[in-house]
Amino acid sequence: MNEKDMTSPRYEIPPELRHQVTITTLERIYNWGRANSLWPMMFGLACCAIEMIATAASRYDLARFGMEVMRPSPRQSDVLIVSGTVTKKMVPQIVRLYNQMAEPRYVIAMGACASGGGPFKEGYNVVSGIDKFIPVDVYIPGCPPTPQALLNGLIALQKKIERQSLRDLPWYQKGPAEPIPVPVLGPDLMDPRKFALIREVTHRQAVQDQQEGEVAHE
Repeated sequence: MNEKDMTSPRYEIPPELRHQVTITTLERIYNWGRANSLWPMMFGLACCAIEMIATAASRYDLARFGMEVMRPSPRQSDVLIVSGTVTKKMVPQIVRLYNQMAEPRYVIAMGACASGGGPFKEGYNVVSGIDKFIPVDVYIPGCPPTPQALLNGLIALQKKIERQSLRDLPWYQKGPAEPIPVPVLGPDLMDPRKFALIREVTHRQAVQDQQEGEVAHE
């Protein structure tokens, strides 16, 4: 956020005071502080994680954006960068880490695999995008994305935060936030919220097969 965006346009500041006085709003200064102090989680899945590590090194220097502090704990992290291929075995752990992050929290899908399955989309063990299980704020294309692409995605996340309003943010509303149910890894990933539907469909199919078997036996 530059000085023009930070200053409220409703009040005219005399030219001789513009280098000493700035008039802004609580919402703008709050979003400016959050956007420039995001702590990513120290978490990687596959080859995209190598590019994420390179972005944090001295050549690209995430410290320019206030994001150099990668935390190994989800309770101290603001951003979950899903960097790499998301397998069905890994989805429950990702959802569990997301639930343990404190609000406000953000998710970046880094690379083709995290965004939509990538070259392994038709594989039996790969999910077609992490956004089927947790909300994603920014998608970064590429296989793998370059460090410049990750920096561009982080800047896009900063711009999104700067546009947020205190009145609409979900973590300032009344009542606790509902955690996302952790998927159960069985023959396939099953959402606990759909257990009743799965049970109903399975029972209906079993009854239909039984009736067809009795007719064929007669």
